[in-house]
Amino acid sequence: MIELFILVNLRVNLRLMKKQAFKILAKINKLILPSFTKKGLDISKASKMQLAIIGWRAFVTKKALH
Repeated sequence: MIELFILVNLRVNLRLMKKQAFKILAKINKLILPSFTKKGLDISKASKMQLAIIGWRAFVTKKALH
């Protein structure tokens, strides 16, 4: 029974650490990567690099909030 509690507690702690890491990464992204919304970028005219940055930011934001 104690082993199960330890495993559950460890799993919860790892999930919280992972979420915190993504929150930190989201803050770094906000500082470093450009915001295409503020620039008024038309997504249909975005380059592959801009689309990759948009996708990366969306992925990190989703993981930080989830």
